[in-house]
Amino acid sequence: MKIRIADKEDIEAIWDIFHEVVKTGDTYIFSPNTPKSSLDFLWFGENIKTYVAEINGQILGTYLIKPNQMDLGSHIANGAYMVHPKAQGKGIGKAMCEHSLEQAREFGYKAVQFNIVVSTNEVAVNLWKKFGFEIIGTI
Repeated sequence: MKIRIADKEDIEAIWDIFHEVVKTGDTYIFSPNTPKSSLDFLWFGENIKTYVAEINGQILGTYLIKPNQMDLGSHIANGAYMVHPKAQGKGIGKAMCEHSLEQAREFGYKAVQFNIVVSTNEVAVNLWKKFGFEIIGTI
């Protein structure tokens, strides 16, 4: 598996992953009707570092890392991770989490915080717990 910084040539593959993940409406806050044109803002916006995970040259996962808040909150990172449904169970999410934590340290972030993890997304919740994250609130 290769994890690398994404570029604009990866947009089609990232959109395929994004669309497949959000279309069910049960793992992310993004609407299943999110237009492709929003991907520029959501995944490639200002202060966002976007990565892709490839296996045999095929992009099967993507994640982003960015400041959780602006100004005095910018020392805390925030991330979002997506694995194509057809590639789940291959360790892509785990590899992207490990990679993102390394990148966060390199960028000088002091911590990583996930603001919204849908509680019924047990795969994600369990993965983050394995990496030492704690649930500090549930709504």
